[in-house]
Amino acid sequence: MLAQHPEPHQIRLENVLTALGNPLRMKIVRRLADEGERPCGTILTGVSKSTLTRHWQVLRDSGVIWQRPHGRENLLSLRREDLDARFPGLLDAVLAAAEED
Repeated sequence: MLAQHPEPHQIRLENVLTALGNPLRMKIVRRLADEGERPCGTILTGVSKSTLTRHWQVLRDSGVIWQRPHGRENLLSLRREDLDARFPGLLDAVLAAAEED
């Protein structure tokens, strides 16, 4: 894994909430929650690569996603187990609230 991934005990609530507070990042998280691990280039279209790279960084550094190299691209997946262990019910509540919006 990349060095920027926090250990589960290092995941902080304020960082997770900040990461999830952006609508584009919530779209990414919803897609990963629905579909599982995905190549980074297939999650969203119509957004510049530099913008997406910044969103991946925020999600990865906050502990919301895993990012791992696979050939010439990176695969992204949701850290559901770590988030559920650290903050039980948070991810489900945020995803449910986002569905209602």
